[in-house]
Amino acid sequence: MLPGRLCWVPLLLALGVGSGSGSGGGGGGGGSRRRRLLAAKGEICAFKIHGQELPFEAVVLNKTSGEGRLRAKSPIDCELQKEYTFIIQAYDCGAGPRETAWKKSHKAVVHIQVKDVNEFAPTFKEPAYKAVVTEGKIYDSILQVEAADEDCSPQYSQICNYEIVTADVPFAIDRNGNIRNTEKLSYDKQHQYEILVTAYDCGQKPAAQDTLVQVDVKPVCKPGWQDWTKRIEYQPGSGSVPLFPSIHLETCDGAVSSIQITTELQTNYIGKGCDRETYSEKSLQKLCGASSGIIDLLPSPSTTTNWTAGLLVDSSEMIFRFDGRQGAKIPDGIVPKNLTDQFTITMWMKHGPSPGVRAEKETILCNSDKTEMNRHHYALYVHNCRLVFLLRKDFDQADTFRPAEFHWKLDQICDKEWHYYVINVEFPVVTLYMDGATYEPYLVTNDWPIHPSHIAMQLTVGACWQGGEVAKPRFAQFFHGSLASLTIRPGKMESQKVISCLQACKEGLDINSLESLGRGIKYHFNPSQSVLVMEGDDIGNINRALQKVSYINSRQFPTAGVRRLKVSSEVQCFGEDVCISIPDVDAYVMVLQAVEPQITLRGTDRFWRPAAQFESARGVLLFPDIKIVSTFAKAEAPGDLKTTAPKSAVLDEMLHNLDFCDILVLDGDLDPRQECLELNHSELHQRHLDATNSTAGYSIYGVGSLSRYEQVLHHIRYRNWRPASLGARRFRLKCSELNGRYTSNEFNLEVSVLHEVRVSDEEHVNHLIVQPPFLQSVHHPESRSSIQRSAVVPSIATVVIIISVCMLVFVVAMGVYRVRVAHQHFTQETEAAKEAEMDWDDSALTITVNPMEKHEEPGRGEDETEDEEEEEEVEEDLSSSSSDSDDSDEEEEEGLGRGRRGQSGARQAQLEWDDSTLHY
Repeated sequence: MLPGRLCWVPLLLALGVGSGSGSGGGGGGGGSRRRRLLAAKGEICAFKIHGQELPFEAVVLNKTSGEGRLRAKSPIDCELQKEYTFIIQAYDCGAGPRETAWKKSHKAVVHIQVKDVNEFAPTFKEPAYKAVVTEGKIYDSILQVEAADEDCSPQYSQICNYEIVTADVPFAIDRNGNIRNTEKLSYDKQHQYEILVTAYDCGQKPAAQDTLVQVDVKPVCKPGWQDWTKRIEYQPGSGSVPLFPSIHLETCDGAVSSIQITTELQTNYIGKGCDRETYSEKSLQKLCGASSGIIDLLPSPSTTTNWTAGLLVDSSEMIFRFDGRQGAKIPDGIVPKNLTDQFTITMWMKHGPSPGVRAEKETILCNSDKTEMNRHHYALYVHNCRLVFLLRKDFDQADTFRPAEFHWKLDQICDKEWHYYVINVEFPVVTLYMDGATYEPYLVTNDWPIHPSHIAMQLTVGACWQGGEVAKPRFAQFFHGSLASLTIRPGKMESQKVISCLQACKEGLDINSLESLGRGIKYHFNPSQSVLVMEGDDIGNINRALQKVSYINSRQFPTAGVRRLKVSSEVQCFGEDVCISIPDVDAYVMVLQAVEPQITLRGTDRFWRPAAQFESARGVLLFPDIKIVSTFAKAEAPGDLKTTAPKSAVLDEMLHNLDFCDILVLDGDLDPRQECLELNHSELHQRHLDATNSTAGYSIYGVGSLSRYEQVLHHIRYRNWRPASLGARRFRLKCSELNGRYTSNEFNLEVSVLHEVRVSDEEHVNHLIVQPPFLQSVHHPESRSSIQRSAVVPSIATVVIIISVCMLVFVVAMGVYRVRVAHQHFTQETEAAKEAEMDWDDSALTITVNPMEKHEEPGRGEDETEDEEEEEEVEEDLSSSSSDSDDSDEEEEEGLGRGRRGQSGARQAQLEWDDSTLHY
């Protein structure tokens, strides 16, 4: 070996360094391991490591032996770097002090491996896991959880095990994190499970935080409609309300080629099958613009329409139920005996299959002979679920066959549902309209005309009158079912527009935004809009179309209660014999109770009028200031929160229609020989109202606003040709909405004749102090003026009396003075004779004061003010209680006494005044 030449002793250095602990191989710092570096011969002064930013350094321990130490300069982390490889060289001391003169050895390679420690815990890659399973199945793997460890060694960085922390759950997990169910899950038992899972690394260190696993259990997939509500509430006045805003169809991945949906609103149990306006038939005819002249054959029972009084009535008074044992005779004169070639019959009918094996005719309307024979002139009846109309024309010049029977065969006749029928007759053509649709007769039979006779005819409803061919006339061919609004209109035919209006329903199905249904959707409504059919081939479009179906009710006061809904579906699949079945949707609309109106009648309820007004052609207006107000109660807006008193309801006005107002005469009917109620027909026609008049009262009917009825009532007049015999007349007014569903208060009115009291010249003026019997306290605007005019007479008379008394006192005083002067000129004898003569003359002398002369004099001056004050005092006296009447009687007697004394004083004054003209 050359001097100064160094050579390495082969040595492999292995450093054991704790991860992140700061320890390292080769000496230095806090208990680190040391590794020796050995060099051959000579002295070794230094070791040099080749490499940049290495965390190691080498130091010389023994220069002679060449022993050195390799140590870490900074902390070593296995997670940052697992191994280090670098080159090291040894340097001798050389000949001089400078390092450049030192000799260096050949290069040696050093390889260091860092040993790991288990300092990190496992962590899950997701904070939570979620899965959905179907009930009744065992899954090999529902989902897989996964955790990781940041340690660098395989021993500590690998996850060796997973564990379910939550106890008593039907799930298990393997070492790979796969979760499975250990038993079949039930949706009815539990919809959702939440379990906690932890993980362990191979050093058995658990995860720092458990993870949440949520398992949702869904029922076995069954095709059907999802996310719909069984109960849908409807507030009156809400307009159109969607029925199923979130509904969608679940097909369970079935291949559907097309689907047809039928939505049906079932209202056959409400009135006549729908929430129609419950006005009378005449009112509905007028609202729909039908021609006048309609004759109601089934009116509500009343004094004038009493032929329906014995019939069975449903909950509504306008629906009559026939049980096969009842019929009604229409009085003569209600319907013309001979109908023209044009007339119309309308009715609502609900009818089921006829009872019995051999069904007989069920008569709805029949016009037959009253006696002797049993000919049917015209009739409408049901026979074996067929509607038949019979029309036998009378014999005229042509004795030939003519169409007589018209038959229609329709399923609706016996389906136990309400339907609207209109029979338009324009002989020989007869057309049937059912629910607005036109139907031609499938069979028309001819017959001979009826030969003329003088036999009276009987029109009946619900059965046919059999006047001949039997021992005793009776009803036959009874009807089984319900009828309503049976009318006949001679000489007119109804138009299609009017017929559609009469059968129109106020509630039904609707579609919001028809434009957004999509091109692939076909839809169709039935005439009453109670059935909607939609068809399409795309499930998404079908879902959106059904979500737009809504319920609407245009009535202001709809009938509260349940409306059943049914949605049925028919599905077609691609080339499959068996397709999926969609269960029907059964829901209902709950129509809430509407805010009920309170109809109030206000006005003058008592007044007097002179007899001349009762006798005049215009009579007396009964309700000149009547006011009809409709209000409803609503909660008062909350005010001060500190107030603990309950808030009272406030009334708000509501505008709606009335359908009749009745004026009833109290205390006996009117005597047509001397009194009546009158109203100009022009007042009715201008406001599209009708009226009936009788001795019992006056009825105004027809659908009209509150103001219309007010205007008509303002013109009702009462006339009496003999008012002298009339003490007082009392009337009662009552109004109604929706055929009596909402009624007003009973407004009572009393009308009296204002009698005149005549004062003769022989009666003393002080008698005028007595109050006339017709002056009473009335506090009403209309009667106040008349009472004031009547009260003026006694007030002026009182003032005149006071002035007359003052004049009498003055005359008496002057008389006394003149008597004393006269006594000085007469002797005792002549004075006695004169006094006797004077007493005789006194019997014929009377002073009469006319109180009206003072009242009629012009230029009253300050007396007018006094009269007005006296008038107000009299009005106050008139309003006093009956207890004051006794005092007034005593004052009347005192006044009469004072009058007598004043009268004698006047006589004396007159005698003394005349005495000056006597010649002695």
